[in-house]
Amino acid sequence: MASLTIRKLDDAVKTYLRLRSARNRRSVEEEVRVILRDLIEGRGEPPTPFSAPPASSSGPAPQRTGALPEASITLIIGGGIAAYKSLDLIRRLKERRIEVRCVLTKAAQQFVTPMAASALSHERVYTDLFDPQSEFDAGHIRLARDCDLIVVAPATADLMAKMANGHADDLASAILLATNRKILLAPAMNPLMWNNAATRRNVAQLQRDGAVLIGPNSGEMAEAGEAGIGRMSEAIEIANAAEKLLRPPVPRPLAGKRVLITAGPTHEPIDPVRYIANRSSGKQGFAIAAAAQAAGAEVVLVSGPVDLDDPAGVTVKHVESARQMLEQVQTALPADIAIFAAAVADWRVANEGEQKLKKTSAGMPPLQLVENPDILATISKLVEKRPPLVIGFAAETEHLIDNAKTKLARKGCDWIVANDVSPATGVMGGDRNTVHLISKNAENNNEITVDSWPVMTKEQVAIELVAHIVKSVTKKSPEPAS
Repeated sequence: MASLTIRKLDDAVKTYLRLRSARNRRSVEEEVRVILRDLIEGRGEPPTPFSAPPASSSGPAPQRTGALPEASITLIIGGGIAAYKSLDLIRRLKERRIEVRCVLTKAAQQFVTPMAASALSHERVYTDLFDPQSEFDAGHIRLARDCDLIVVAPATADLMAKMANGHADDLASAILLATNRKILLAPAMNPLMWNNAATRRNVAQLQRDGAVLIGPNSGEMAEAGEAGIGRMSEAIEIANAAEKLLRPPVPRPLAGKRVLITAGPTHEPIDPVRYIANRSSGKQGFAIAAAAQAAGAEVVLVSGPVDLDDPAGVTVKHVESARQMLEQVQTALPADIAIFAAAVADWRVANEGEQKLKKTSAGMPPLQLVENPDILATISKLVEKRPPLVIGFAAETEHLIDNAKTKLARKGCDWIVANDVSPATGVMGGDRNTVHLISKNAENNNEITVDSWPVMTKEQVAIELVAHIVKSVTKKSPEPAS
């Protein structure tokens, strides 16, 4: 059968076929062939016609569903043969969880339909500057500003000329003139038009005004025998460029660094049901691990028993006792930075009871305590594999600064983060912290300096500590060879 002729279809079926063919970038006739072939071969269910989203700006917007998007774009589709690529661009942007609202110029509607753009974006499509349904509240202003980025694809020579000279005689140019958002242009035109002196002046002006260009590429033109620079960039290239503008790379100053962190309490068993512990929640150590990972570091977190979710992107080793923690710390070496935020129990029971210890008439059974390994001192005094920067924590209830300075000297670490954990502060198990950073000033005969920070959340303390680490690491890094 060379061709298909289908008559007497109701409006719902016609609409379904148009939308499906537009979505799959096929003709209606070809789409019907695909549907029939899939049904015959048992690969599909009979299609159910559905109500179409509005084809223009005159009807209500389609209902939104699902989670809120991470970003939104106003996509202006200009009038050129490359407009067909804009349909694929909508799909590429949606894959990146970017909400898309489309504006079609009058010329664009000669190449793609509002219905097709609406079906792919799941949003109302705008075409008319003087639409009474939207302009009663200055709709073009909302489209210009209720987004994170404006993308023009294709950006025709005519549309760029309007932008460069401040024209606003249709919806697209009014949006572009009224916006305070970044604009990404994807030019598309004949090579002679692209190289015309007027176009070059307009492009230069738009770039001075802050517009960002992607393309055009070199290749065959729609016109027979025409080739050169003027092809619109491919949809995936434009989507990638848009995503970079919407989500610029986060600085990762600790990239390539390995950071070892301990957190939480340790539990030292007395018998199968009892243990020696403290009130540490692990929140501060976990916050530091998350902040270091966000700064680009490879993070290994050795944690005692806590009721916290493992930070994303962090390797977490869960332990119970101080001896287990030391073993995991030693296994995790070498590291560039070691931060010992865990509240390790100083003592453990010498002889752990194999059965639950019972009350007797003789009174409490004797508990002989022995000292636990000092993890901070052990790592600080290593001859080999000592991290270049070792940071300890001093949780004190009195004489905070004096005790922290003594600990810095005794343990052999580089910095001490001292905090007051007396019951009145609520630090143990709480969400806020007040700390003092005690460090040796290598540039001034290892003079001990004290940097007191204001009350912060534990997340803020973590970010501030990582910022100090970045400064220290950057200062010690050798200058690149010229």
